Amino acid sequence: MKNVQIIDGASNATFSIFQATDEEYAAIFPDGRDMELAEDLWERLGSAAGRFLTRLWERPILKSEANGIHGTLFYNNEHRSIPPSKREVDWDAASINAAQRELFSRHRD
Repeated sequence: MKNVQIIDGASNATFSIFQATDEEYAAIFPDGRDMELAEDLWERLGSAAGRFLTRLWERPILKSEANGIHGTLFYNNEHRSIPPSKREVDWDAASINAAQRELFSRHRD
């Protein structure tokens, strides 16, 4: 199982974590991605996105019990910009601090 954090515009700001099977994770985050925009997911998968997400919502996990976050799914993205590759390690250098630049550079292909 992989842990997926949901970032949305809800006023409760829970940013909850849910567990995805390997199949669900690969569908939501293909090609080595670890970030996805909800509207892109729906455009890419159509109604299958709903099937994957319905199962995902049934498996919440407490943050204190999560062993890492493997992917982030973003909702309400009118103001959000993520790397075109949809990989955390590909943030523009101006958007992150020096320690992140060094860490991410070691994990790029």
